[in-house]
Amino acid sequence: MPRHSLIAATAGLTVLASALTGCGFTGGQPADLQIYSARHYDLEGAFGQFTEETGISVEFISGGDAELLERLKAEGEDTPADVFMTVDAGNLWNAARQNELAAIDSAVLDQAVPEDLRDPQGRWYGLAMRARTVTYNPAKVDPAEFDAKDTYGGLTDPKWKGRLCMRDATSSYTQSLVASLIDLHGREKALKIAKGWVANDVQIMSNDVLLLEAIDAGTCDVGINNHYYLARTLAKNPDLKVDLFWASQGGSGTHVNISGAALVEGSDNPEAALRLIEWLATKGQNAFVDANHEFPVNPTVKPEPVISDFGEFKRMPLNAQAYGDLNAEAVDLLAEAGYK
Repeated sequence: MPRHSLIAATAGLTVLASALTGCGFTGGQPADLQIYSARHYDLEGAFGQFTEETGISVEFISGGDAELLERLKAEGEDTPADVFMTVDAGNLWNAARQNELAAIDSAVLDQAVPEDLRDPQGRWYGLAMRARTVTYNPAKVDPAEFDAKDTYGGLTDPKWKGRLCMRDATSSYTQSLVASLIDLHGREKALKIAKGWVANDVQIMSNDVLLLEAIDAGTCDVGINNHYYLARTLAKNPDLKVDLFWASQGGSGTHVNISGAALVEGSDNPEAALRLIEWLATKGQNAFVDANHEFPVNPTVKPEPVISDFGEFKRMPLNAQAYGDLNAEAVDLLAEAGYK
């Protein structure tokens, strides 16, 4: 089968293929690299810069994490994909577990990406990091009220009853946070924490922006957000009455997750694909993460100014296997706790 022909092994994949969008062909010729990407924001700037610097052109096929993984599996050795890019460590681990990713031997990547933000077998590498931490209305909350050792668990304290807003149980952000708590504390304690949130009459929000607006408006006093949503909102509204508190700095640290990339097993252009991933982890880090106010994974690269103002923080070590392997258990735990 030709390199750039797409197969539809099932009727479901045919529907999927029609739902995905591609861009980046130049001069009527196929691009040098094809990326299957679940990362939907601010791709053009970074990858345009990469093409300018290297002459390697890039095409994107966009979709959800699960959709793109199923597409890779259905296409098998005929896949046109060279790089798989996703927005959750558990998804990267799952793709590696299903043998869709090739191992990379790269001293550049091993030096640029901290050990817990990459696969020990070199099958995927984190590139952008997000922190899910506590936000609050400074007119309503003294940050000294937070439990600095276990901030997430501390929100079960009755003093927060009727004051707490959080994301819904279907959110991957909520599920990954709870999976990390199961990994950290065990299921029994994690269930106790989720039940404590529910007992405090947590108000459920459908997205992080609404959550921040609710805190600003005084609908609730405290929430849990990805840091970059606060950075985006502050960039538009500097008078927003929301501050950030780095969770659990006296204990395990703040929960983090990553967007990352991997070389697809069977790529026809592995050298160029490796060059791209190495570039994204080094010279291209700021181009890749700054527009979305994410943290670079490379410790030698400085964060952009808005999130630099949030201050430094200790992060919870990331366990990608737990995020992937414990996701279903996290969903069941939330349901058992009555968390909607």
